[in-house]
Amino acid sequence: MSQAIETAAETSGGFKDKLMRLLDGVEYRRVETSEDMEDIARIRYKAYKMADILPLKGSTLIDDIDFDPHAFVFGVYYQERLISTVRVHHVTPEHRVSSSGSVFPEEINGFLDAGMSLIDPVRFAADPLVMREMPAIPYLTLRIATMASDYFGTDRVLQLVSPQHAAFYRRVFQADVLVEPQKNRGKYNIELTLMATRVKEVLPKLYVRYPFFKSEAFERRMMFSRVSDTGITPLTILPTARFVSAH
Repeated sequence: MSQAIETAAETSGGFKDKLMRLLDGVEYRRVETSEDMEDIARIRYKAYKMADILPLKGSTLIDDIDFDPHAFVFGVYYQERLISTVRVHHVTPEHRVSSSGSVFPEEINGFLDAGMSLIDPVRFAADPLVMREMPAIPYLTLRIATMASDYFGTDRVLQLVSPQHAAFYRRVFQADVLVEPQKNRGKYNIELTLMATRVKEVLPKLYVRYPFFKSEAFERRMMFSRVSDTGITPLTILPTARFVSAH
């Protein structure tokens, strides 16, 4: 399918309606327990092993920075079944921990030295069997990154991706290429390119084009506020895009 045809299909009313209907069956869960983390680690391992992204040991994939105070690990559930996961880092000049920063430190530090703040969504993984059934999973999962950029008021959303996925991020998120594809970066077995979306310029247009990315402020608070801020840890968070779009 050509990019022009893909773009027309993605912005059609039928596509938007389908995504909104799928979103009605989605729950987001922020991982706070070791049991949930094991489920996340298994789905990561399955996806990364199939694509030969990283050298893997054992049967799970957990990083030390999964537990960084500026990292948020989420599971995406559809009809109560775990279908995908992503880890979101809130990266600031004062707190520079991120996966993209460890792979392309010069470019990331350039943003941070200029006083910018970033969202770094990494460890995106989907159950390979479900991905074939639901090709819309990237939209349902990466909606978390748009909410994070709104909640924290960041300047850029980063995309550390393989070259074959770069067209998707250019098309949907109008991402700019910061680093052309390179091999032998970090521990990765694959070529990687670094991209970034200019949040303040792109997000308003993104919400018009793809209303299912919208969210209510209280959904964003439930996703990213810490227990000390609210006194509670929500067990599950339901998307609010339909309610925003109805306003």
